[in-house]
Amino acid sequence: MAIEDTPEEWTVTATTTPFTGNKTSVRTDEVVMPDGTTVTRDYQVHPGSVAVLALDDEGRVLVLRQYRHPVRHKLWEIPAGLLDVPGENPLHAAQRELYEEAHVKAEDWRVLTDVYTTPGGCDEAVRIFLARELSEAEGERFEVSEEEADMELARVPQDELVRGVLAGELHNNCLVVGVLALTAAQRGAGLDALRPAGAPWPARPFEA
Repeated sequence: MAIEDTPEEWTVTATTTPFTGNKTSVRTDEVVMPDGTTVTRDYQVHPGSVAVLALDDEGRVLVLRQYRHPVRHKLWEIPAGLLDVPGENPLHAAQRELYEEAHVKAEDWRVLTDVYTTPGGCDEAVRIFLARELSEAEGERFEVSEEEADMELARVPQDELVRGVLAGELHNNCLVVGVLALTAAQRGAGLDALRPAGAPWPARPFEA
C-alpha cells in the first residue's frame, strides 16, 4: 500500500454556515459515517495560505516576530499570507508576501512542502515555498498596519531555528514545518530536487 494521502468525500446530508467572518467562516455539516449513522462536524472554512522560507547565501532564514492574539504570544514566523483571491497563483501570492513583509525578492523559487494546518477542525491548506538568491526589493517599502506595524525582522542561522524547534521554543506551524522540511531536503536528494514553484496543488487549484 502506498503511504500517501488520497482524496475522499463522505456523504453530507445537510450543511449550514452559522458564522461568517471577514476572511473565514464556520460551517456545520451532517456527515454520514461508515456504519450509517450521521454526526455533526463543525469546522472553519479558510481560503488557504502561502508561506516563504527565504534562505540567504549564508545559510540564514528570514524570520519575522509578530503578535498573535489567539495564542497571546509574539511568535517568530516566516513570511506568510492568505490567498485572498479565489484561484490566485500561489507563487504570485508568496512573492507578494515576501516583498510586503520583508522588502525582499528572490530569483529561485521551489515548493518546499504542502500541509493542512489543522485538518480536524479547519480546511486551511498552506503551500510553503523555498526562496533563494535573495536581494533587496526595489522601490519604497510596503506600508504596514495593525499587528504588522510592530513586526521585527531578523536573519537567523538554520541550525539555530532547528534547535529552537526541538527545544520547544518556536511554535509557528509554517516555521516549524519549513525549517525541518528544509533540513530533510538538504540531507536527502538536495534542494534542486524539490518540486518546481508551479507544481500542481490539488488542495487549492490555481491558474498558471
